[in-house]
Amino acid sequence: MEPNWVKIFTSANFFQSELVKQLLAQHEIEVVLMNKRDSAHNTFGQVEVYIHQSAFSQAIEILVLNDINP
Repeated sequence: MEPNWVKIFTSANFFQSELVKQLLAQHEIEVVLMNKRDSAHNTFGQVEVYIHQSAFSQAIEILVLNDINP
């Protein structure tokens, strides 16, 4: 991953991370999900949401306004 990307959200729940991704994408913020969950058991690990560093302030504001804890 490029060095200008920052992690903004982490969850063990894939769907919650996907909702955060879609919310940020609706505001035209580039978003990447990194699934670090164990593929065999699907009970261990996290799904991380990354955004470009330049959109960090805007993304935090969107998450806070939607009652999502970054």
